[in-house]
Amino acid sequence: MTTPATDSIRVLQTDRLILRQLSAERTDDAEFILELVNEPGWIQNIGDRGVKNLDDARRYIQDGPVASYQKLGFGLLLVALKDGEVPVGMCGLLKRDSLDNVDIGFALLRRHESKGYAYEAAAAVMDYGWNVLGLQRIVAITAPENPSSIRLLGKLGFRFDRMLPIPGYEEESRLFICDRAEAT
Repeated sequence: MTTPATDSIRVLQTDRLILRQLSAERTDDAEFILELVNEPGWIQNIGDRGVKNLDDARRYIQDGPVASYQKLGFGLLLVALKDGEVPVGMCGLLKRDSLDNVDIGFALLRRHESKGYAYEAAAAVMDYGWNVLGLQRIVAITAPENPSSIRLLGKLGFRFDRMLPIPGYEEESRLFICDRAEAT
């Protein structure tokens, strides 16, 4: 799965959402990323990624999600409302060098939280991981004090495994695991 220079590939859709690949060529994607990664919740729970302008946002998209699509065939996806294709967040699968398994990541703009979008997107991504990619285990990491993400992971069938250091994060992270055989 690769990303054409100016097109974004739709990967998943749910009742209310479209999940599509990000493109560094799309100004609206760069504007969205600039806003998302600078929200207080992102900085508190994920960290400052040094994205301070549109060029930084394009680099973030190119070096992160787009590079992952090209190398692995999956990565973080833009989550948009079907109605008007308004971006609300990101959700997708990542393969970090520091983890043995693929992990799921998600983040929403604060104004779109508490509407069930994160669960809806993450459940679709999990189904994609199990049934399209053939994964047997998906993991997740959270900041130690991130109750909303921890609750969401529980709803998705994840269980806490242990604390561990993750490169790029100041504190140890909580590691959660979900095996396909146990998935709900």
